This record gives sequence, C-alpha cells and structure tokens, in this order.
Amino acid sequence: MNTILGKSCNSRFLKLLLTQASSNVLRVSNRTQCYKPVSRRAIAEIKNLRRDLPSESNNGADRRTLAETLHARIRATGPITVATYMREVLLNPSAGYYSTKDQVFGSSGDFITAPEVGQIFGELIAVWCINELQKFNYDGEIQLVELGPGKGTLMQDMLRVLERFGLSKDRLSVHLVEMSPHLQRMQGERLCDGKVHRTTVDQHESHVQQGLTSAGVGVRWYTDIVEVPKKFSIVIANEFFDALPVHIFCKESTEAGSAWKEVLVDIDAKQTGPAFRFIQSSKATPYSVVFGKRFNENESLLQERNRVEVSFEVEQFAQSLATRFDAYGGFGLVIDYGHEGNKMDTFRSFKQHKLHDPLQDPGSADLTVDVDFAFLKHFLEQDEKAFTLGPVGQGAFLEAMQGSERLKSLLNVTTDDKYRQILKDGYDVLTNPEKMGERFKLLSIFPASLKNHLLTSNKVVGFEK
Repeated sequence: MNTILGKSCNSRFLKLLLTQASSNVLRVSNRTQCYKPVSRRAIAEIKNLRRDLPSESNNGADRRTLAETLHARIRATGPITVATYMREVLLNPSAGYYSTKDQVFGSSGDFITAPEVGQIFGELIAVWCINELQKFNYDGEIQLVELGPGKGTLMQDMLRVLERFGLSKDRLSVHLVEMSPHLQRMQGERLCDGKVHRTTVDQHESHVQQGLTSAGVGVRWYTDIVEVPKKFSIVIANEFFDALPVHIFCKESTEAGSAWKEVLVDIDAKQTGPAFRFIQSSKATPYSVVFGKRFNENESLLQERNRVEVSFEVEQFAQSLATRFDAYGGFGLVIDYGHEGNKMDTFRSFKQHKLHDPLQDPGSADLTVDVDFAFLKHFLEQDEKAFTLGPVGQGAFLEAMQGSERLKSLLNVTTDDKYRQILKDGYDVLTNPEKMGERFKLLSIFPASLKNHLLTSNKVVGFEK
C-alpha cells in the first residue's frame, strides 16, 4: 500500500493499479450471485455465464401460508402499508422470498446482477476503493463492509484484488450486513468454504456468524449496520437500497388545499381466496403526516410530483453511514438502478425475469423499487456529516476506471473464441446505455470534512465534473 500513497488519480495511474491488481488467469464465469433484480433484458446475452442453482426449496403451501397470514392480519387490523407488505413478502422467516427461495439468482432464477456478468465488475470496484483509500494516507486497520451481499460474489472478487495490494488478514476484515439467515449460509459457503460458526444468544455477540476466508481474512455477519464495529470502514452497497421497504404517498387536491395520502394494501373481496388490492387511505396515516410535515415544502425533492415512493429505512441506513464516516473515517459506494427524483411509480415485482403482479402469490417473486437518489443524497447530507458525488451512469464509471483496458487484457490471455465472446458480451451488458450502462448508477460517499479537498485538488475518479 505504501507504494501508491500520494499518487494522483489519472488514466496512467489507473492502468498501473489494474496491472498490479489483476491476475492474468481467467476466471470462468459460473457464479450465480445476486441479491436484487437488474437488467432483465440482458439475460439472453449472458445466460451461459452461470450454472443453475439447486432446486427451489419452498413449496406452494409455504406461499399460501404467507398469503393467508397477510389476509388474516388485514382482516383483524385493517389495511397495511406497502412497506409492511414488502417486509413480510421479502423477509418473513418461514415464507419470505429471501428467507426460503433457493433459485433466486442467475438465468434460472428471477433476476441477475452485475457481479454475475464477470470478474471485471468486482475488480474495478476494488481498484476504485484502492485509489480512494490512498487519498486518506491511512495505514491502520480497514473494515470492508458490504450491505446485502447476496451470495458473496462481489466480495469474493474484491478480496482477490485487495489481497494483491497487501490488504491481507493483518489489515483487513470483512463485515457483511445480511438479514436473511438463508443468505448468510450461502455467503458462508462461498467466502469461507462453509467453515463458519453461528453465535448463540448466550454469547452476547453483536455478530451472528463468523468465519475465515482461505487467505485467513476474518468475516463476520450482522443483521444491522449499527452492530458493525465503529472503525474506519469502506462500505459497498450493490443493489441493496432497491429492496428496502417503501411507503407510497399520493398528493390529493381538495378545496382546503392539498394533502398527502398513503397507498395501502387491502383485501380484495371481489376475488376468491386470499387476494389483495391497492387502496388510497381515506384519512391521514402516521407516516403520511410525518412525510407531509418534513417534505411538503421541499421543492427540490418533490419536483412537483404527485406520487412519491420513500423509504424511511433508507434514511436510517444513510444517517448511520454519515455518522460512521464523520466519526471514524472511511467512504462508501452505492450501486443501484434508480432515478434522481423524476419518476413516480416504480414499485413492481419480477419472477423468472418477467413482470409479475406484486400482490399475487406473495413470497414467490421479488419486490423492488427504483432507488430515489435525490432522497438518498438528501438523507446522507442532511446533518452535514457526509457529502456525496453522483449519481453517475455505470457505463461511464466503468470506462473511467479503464474497463476497456481490463477487457483487452482478459481477451489477450485466452484463445477460446466462445469465452472471448462471453467476455465481450458481458462488458457490453455492463456498459451499454441500452442495458445496464445508464439504468444503473453509482453514488460515492465521503466525510464532509474532505469535500473541498476532493472537489478541487484530488478529484474522485469516475465522478469528475
């Protein structure tokens, strides 16, 4: 690490970093990691990149049980918020989508993400971290934190690069924030060859699982970022925020003015069996009151929208990150599909790479919403503890990180025409504006104290203006 401290960020330096970080050994792309849905139109182009996952473990009875449970709850207590519905559908311990469904990832699952496309994505994210780390002139212990790590593919690729820079077990530790015990086990298999230890209640530990990588790097799992030790941290969130539960509000005009009404999930009595429908609240809900008081006069956020999807859990995570970076140092990178406040209706469901009715057969399909980067930036910066750069398109970011050069180096070490085409197609999926290149965006986060330094004398690669 000392060999790169103090160097300026330019294309020549990035090429040097890539040369030092990247192995000439091609890694066959048979991984199936994914935590959030993305780029469904690109599936056909990369379907040969990953092998199928084991068969789906939950059965129809499990899903019916969830539908019946939700139906009974609404009958007893009244309509529920969209956020409550999302939380149950995705994370219900006995029947939630991420809690029970094995075949979620890859071409045989319901969606696919950037780390699945190939090794270039994770390598360039790691190189970006190395490049930004040297600006801190920091030589202490580093926590590499990932929010929602899926099956661990991105972390696996990043560790391979970081270890080549001397960030080994003596300096680096990995901390994974994952709510699903089901996915925690999958991550343990990938990163630690299944050699993990589950903590028990009487151990009074903040982490729920721990293990070691083959290189001896310690890995710990947590269910909330507030449980991760307060130290210098590099935080990565790849398609994490899109699945956090959202509240949906619609602006209703009346003779007395306008008011925000919340969209709720209610029973659909016109259909047989447990069936659901969206309704608009007839009166104010606790969340609509809070939303109206906090944001009704914030024109920069609402931009005259009459429908807003906002996650208060996103706000909690954002405030936690800002406080952490301000007090203990570090930086972060958010990668997700989303918009900058110009969309109003993005809540949807995907099953087997196709749109699916989000209220039908809850627990059988993924629920997702585009990340509102305008709200995310506001939440991160509202207490002036952090500042953000971006969002920028994924294609432009990867090109700024010398992605084309890395692709060329991989093509030069194989004569297999089929695999060469897979590499080319994969990079096209990542960078083409019609695929992932523009739909996916990146947002960088730094302590507010570094704002002037990074905006003037030492600009952040990939986010230069």
